[in-house]
Amino acid sequence: MCLTEETTETLYLLGEGHRVVGVSGYTVRPPEAREKPKVSAFINARFDKIEALKPDLVLGFSDLQADIAAELIRRGYPVYTFNQRTVAEILQMIRIVGALVGRGDASDALVARLEAGLETARARSAALDRRPRVFFEEWDEPVISGICWVDELVEIAGGNPIFPELRDRRLGKDRVVDPAAVVERNPDVIVASWCGKAMKKRTIVERPGWDGINAVRDDRIYEIKSSYILQPGPASLTEGLRRLQEILSARGA
Repeated sequence: MCLTEETTETLYLLGEGHRVVGVSGYTVRPPEAREKPKVSAFINARFDKIEALKPDLVLGFSDLQADIAAELIRRGYPVYTFNQRTVAEILQMIRIVGALVGRGDASDALVARLEAGLETARARSAALDRRPRVFFEEWDEPVISGICWVDELVEIAGGNPIFPELRDRRLGKDRVVDPAAVVERNPDVIVASWCGKAMKKRTIVERPGWDGINAVRDDRIYEIKSSYILQPGPASLTEGLRRLQEILSARGA
């Protein structure tokens, strides 16, 4: 049973998708996983559906699912809740998932492929003429700067995050930034991924003073879907990174 998408995708990549009996309603990767019964959102779950499926193991993510995990434990289910926030922790999660289902060798091989992709991206970004200043906006009201693995991926893709001092703050409420501080740090590129809703460029460009930001003036505002970049698993290290590379290597970035 997978209560978030990244463990579902990992299991499918390990060839163990048949073991998944239930998924989060937000699951989009891989597409065939959407055919599984949907048992949860992010901060709530259908315990009746979970019990009907009789899972041998439930995989969750983060402090935000602590109440779900506690209730499932009270009901007698084994629960493993991950809390990865960095690229290294994402890779560790993949290894642990593999070990839990007896596919340690396969998960090591998957991690090796992902690490190779990260190294290829680093080498490619090293050839860029310049490293643009990047503001990654994880939420719009309040304005929240990107979580650690996103900042790391921005750097791998060839950019310099404008709030590096916030990356180690694991909770979104601790990465809230004053919009005036974004103006002051003047990013060349803005990448938005508002978890669960579409980015509205008008919201960004009409903020007081933001018309003077390089990224706004030069129309360097982009969106990456949250399912690609804010999913702390294989998607962010592949599709999310690829899209960051496309943005930062584009002419004018």
